[in-house]
Amino acid sequence: MTNRRYKRPESVLVVVYTFAGEVLMLRRKSPNDFWQSVTGSLRWGESPLQAARRELYEETGLMAGCGLIDLHHQVEFPIITPWRARYAPNARTNREHWFALPLNSRRIPHLNPAEHTAYRWLSSLEKGAQLATSWTNRDAIRVLAG
Repeated sequence: MTNRRYKRPESVLVVVYTFAGEVLMLRRKSPNDFWQSVTGSLRWGESPLQAARRELYEETGLMAGCGLIDLHHQVEFPIITPWRARYAPNARTNREHWFALPLNSRRIPHLNPAEHTAYRWLSSLEKGAQLATSWTNRDAIRVLAG
């Protein structure tokens, strides 16, 4: 049985972009100057799709509707030491599921101030990839860029 007092070592990443190729990036409250797409951990009993929809709404106020695309791609990465205490003692890696939300045009996100302090719409997917702090986020954006 899973010990639910620990964080689930599974997460989602949602790249929000426009059909014109612009990409939305969010600056985390902590660590400082950490830029990313929408991300978040799955809750126990939650599917990756459910988590992607929830995180998108919690972090930006955007509703995915039926527009959310499952990229059917997952990556695993080591859980960094400062965050390891949130996870069960034997958890060493996190599995991240990639999603995308294409929009007709830019939207003004309603940021959760507990998580993010700023947002930027970058004029191209490549510029978003260059701004992204994590390698998984850069890779996900570049997959969309083709």
